[in-house]
Amino acid sequence: MTQVNQQHVIILGASGAIGSALVEALLAAPHTQTIRSISRSECHALDPRVSWLSCDVTDEDSIAAAAAACQTSGPADLIINAIGVLHEEGSIRPEKGLRDLDGAMLTRLFQINAIGPALVLKHFSPLLARDRRAIFASLSARVGSISDNKAGGWYGYRASKAALNQFIKTAAVELAIKRPSAICVGLHPGTVRSQMSEPFLQRYTRNEIFEPATAAAHLLSVIGTLMPSDSGKVFGWDGQEILP
Repeated sequence: MTQVNQQHVIILGASGAIGSALVEALLAAPHTQTIRSISRSECHALDPRVSWLSCDVTDEDSIAAAAAACQTSGPADLIINAIGVLHEEGSIRPEKGLRDLDGAMLTRLFQINAIGPALVLKHFSPLLARDRRAIFASLSARVGSISDNKAGGWYGYRASKAALNQFIKTAAVELAIKRPSAICVGLHPGTVRSQMSEPFLQRYTRNEIFEPATAAAHLLSVIGTLMPSDSGKVFGWDGQEILP
């Protein structure tokens, strides 16, 4: 990790594979003073710097309440949204073709991958520090890039991540006026071994799959190099910009 000097951190989706790995990595960073660990299911942490808050990203009142509770920790140096969904048992599965499109499934994907994160931006971005560099990062995906779509399929996931990227860009434009030191970006973590990716790992080689701790280190390394001029962009785990 390079130049990750964030003192006050908020992680949404902290109970997931990447979210929990980010918490662990930040606890190992020398400057971390507080971490607000936010998720639907409770996260148990032995470190006194970590405090847990409940939040349902599909419920705006829940998001607003979590943001209000985080105000007591003071301005945030780093906010990471690690919430997202690709599949859910019995309700969401990646589409292979147009015949698989389902309105309820698309609604659910957009609710979690785009609308929820947009509302997180609405309620949490005011917590970003004003007097120093402060970063809001949301986990996106390379498949959200329209120009990079060569394989097709995964309609809902692709479209919801593309929508997320547009929310990030539009918020970055607004934040540049209101909070010039703030940086708002999307981050693609790569293919990470997790419950979300497990059904699809067979299509990748071992070298193409990251363990959560490795993915967290990559993401924090990218975060450590971000400048205000990077705001509104989406970056891969390797620091390379992913074009819309």
